[in-house]
Amino acid sequence: MRSVMCILALAGLVSAATADGDVVVSFANGNEGWSINGWDTPDLAGGNPNENLHWADFVETFGLELRSDDVNPNTDFVHDLTTHQSVTLSVDVLVNYIQFFGGPVSRDWIVQIRDYDNVTTGYPYCAVWVHLGVLSGAPTEGGWTTYSTTFDPNAPELPKGWGGYGDEDPDTFEPILPADRTFASVMAGADQIVFTTYVPGFFYGFTNFDIQADNIRIQTQDAGGCNGADIAEPFGQLDFSDVVAFLVAFGAQESSADLAEPFGQWDFSDVVAFLGAFGAGCP
Repeated sequence: MRSVMCILALAGLVSAATADGDVVVSFANGNEGWSINGWDTPDLAGGNPNENLHWADFVETFGLELRSDDVNPNTDFVHDLTTHQSVTLSVDVLVNYIQFFGGPVSRDWIVQIRDYDNVTTGYPYCAVWVHLGVLSGAPTEGGWTTYSTTFDPNAPELPKGWGGYGDEDPDTFEPILPADRTFASVMAGADQIVFTTYVPGFFYGFTNFDIQADNIRIQTQDAGGCNGADIAEPFGQLDFSDVVAFLVAFGAQESSADLAEPFGQWDFSDVVAFLGAFGAGCP
């Protein structure tokens, strides 16, 4: 308990900051390779807090895709993701309305990672995807909402909750990963990241969307430490620099501080996990 109190006391002395492996597109510098259904001109105000990408119900559309450019990609996001030990993808969303035949309708919100190469099944791409939440058809209560997921890009099998695309099950006809592809192989060949209302295997009617997006973020943790508490140089030894790095990452809700279930939430269980790993020391 004394160690816990010391770390929590130190938290008040460390200010949150953007660490290595944490990239945010806030649209203050333009679209930086992102668009919503092809619309890539940011609004200068009304975001979280200022610039944002706004699909202002330009036309009726079957769904919405907030996507990275697959021709000239933002390489901070689109690269061989298996070079990282852990990846967190997140985005802030504000729903002004989603309407179907004039009435509010909710839509699922997923993130999909696409690989356009090495596709032998006749599909346009292979992909893996996971459900992030539900977008309400009415204005977002409480304003902006952050949707995120944290995952191990080197997992050989689809992690729990993830689905595949690029082939179909011969019995259920549901979309699946091709037999010759794995979760990690798609991550290694990632060509595009898409936050979208299109869930593979479902069909949609024409819908009116007025939605804003901001703070598209990728946080990565690279291998190198001896355990989950060894998150700062010099790697291979646990010292005060790891404590400071953990506190900064915890305050900024970065993946390197998300050490315990429930993943995607930064709470006391992460502090306990850090203390356990720190106390165990390096081999």
